[in-house]
Amino acid sequence: MKSEENVQEVDQQRRHLLVGGATAAAMFSLPTSGVFAQALAASKPVSTLHHIGVKKVSTFKTKDGVDIYYKDWGTGQPIVFCHGWPLNSDSWESQMIFLASQGYRCIAHDRRGHGRSSQPWSGNDMDHYADDLAQLMDLLDLKNAVLFGFSTGGGEVARYIGRHGTKRVAKAGLISAVPPLMVKRDDNPDGVPIQAFDDLRAGSLADRAQLYMNIASGPFFGFNRPGAKVSQGLIYSWWAQGMQAGHKNTYDSIKAFSETDFREDLKKFTVPTLIVHGDDDQIVPVNIAGIASAKLVKNAKLLVYKGAPHGLTDTHKDQLNKDMLDFIKS
Repeated sequence: MKSEENVQEVDQQRRHLLVGGATAAAMFSLPTSGVFAQALAASKPVSTLHHIGVKKVSTFKTKDGVDIYYKDWGTGQPIVFCHGWPLNSDSWESQMIFLASQGYRCIAHDRRGHGRSSQPWSGNDMDHYADDLAQLMDLLDLKNAVLFGFSTGGGEVARYIGRHGTKRVAKAGLISAVPPLMVKRDDNPDGVPIQAFDDLRAGSLADRAQLYMNIASGPFFGFNRPGAKVSQGLIYSWWAQGMQAGHKNTYDSIKAFSETDFREDLKKFTVPTLIVHGDDDQIVPVNIAGIASAKLVKNAKLLVYKGAPHGLTDTHKDQLNKDMLDFIKS
């Protein structure tokens, strides 16, 4: 019987092969003459990568035995990014490459069960997400850090501050984030009816691949709006990141991001906080999220992007990058 370590190693290899296969397929669709042919001819076989100085990926093991992958780019004041559902740290790449080029140290991890991290059966909840983030912050001994959370990652940031405080945090940002509370309840009458999240769970069980394709090609980037400029690349990237995540993990995470109450966490924010939300967010409506959070976080700066969808980290990346940089410098 294979050990848990061996199973995780095989699974990690399978996921890298999945990504590598997709890359190879894309390469073979390129023109076979001129500059592309020269580049392909000069490229090294995959099997030689370990012999030409490729850096080993960075991971750490949580207190309950989960392997967490993270990337660490640049130097300077640390900026930590928490990603959305069902994505991974790659979803922050536009902001990370921009801010790292501006002289900041940019760090992002794949949440447990997502991306290149291992896929535990249990522990797929906000408390574990926040504790994993705290362990990463402690491991790297980060100080004066800026925390940014997108969508579900915004809940992760809120719960981190609620559970671990702000001793390592200088500023925080909630971008298209799920707090304070998404689901409709007696004490949250403007929330989203539970049926919407039940439908999401049912779609995940019925055909997860098609569900992710529908979300990415429709409401997430606002590609279902008249006149939208559709990017097939963004759609495929979103789908690939989602399919790299664990089925059970993403299924459980639906409850985590929709039913976790962050109202008390937000009241514990004691650092300058930037809140950015699009007023055409079809995934996390601005009135129950960004606007509501700004009322709970003391002295929060709220920016509402006119016409912006949920996935504004890509569709409005230039505007967002500038606003994030201005906020960090302020």
